[in-house]
Amino acid sequence: MDMIQLVLVSMVAALLYIILKDIQPTFAFLILLLTSALIILVVIKQIQIILQLLQAIGERASIDATYIHTILKIIGIAYVTELGANITKDAGLASVASKLELAGKIFIILLAIPIITAVIDVVIQFIPTNTNHLP
Repeated sequence: MDMIQLVLVSMVAALLYIILKDIQPTFAFLILLLTSALIILVVIKQIQIILQLLQAIGERASIDATYIHTILKIIGIAYVTELGANITKDAGLASVASKLELAGKIFIILLAIPIITAVIDVVIQFIPTNTNHLP
C-alpha cells in the first residue's frame, strides 16, 4: 500500500467518522482506531528498512550499537507517545493525553542519560587539566 492509498483510506475514515460521530460515537471511534492501526501496520514495513539503513551507517562509522539502539528507542517512544496522545485526545480525554505526553518525555530523558553522559565524558577529555600555565 503506497502513500496515495493511505491518504485515500484516511479520507474515507475521516468522512465516516464525521458522519457517525453524532449518531454512533462508539462506532466512529472504532473507525478511528482501526484506521490508525492500519496505517501503523503499513508503516512498520518501512520502518524496518530505515532501521537496517541506520544500523549499516552506524557500523560504517564505528558507532557503538548501544547508542544507535538507544536513539531508535527514543524515536520509537516519541512516535508511540504522539500516536497514543492523539487518539486519547480524539476520545475527548485531553488531560490524560497530556499526562501520556509527560510520561513519554520522562522515558526519553531516562533513555538519553547514557548518551548525555558519553557526550559529557568526551567534552571533559578535551578540557585541559594542567593549570600551571597561569601566572
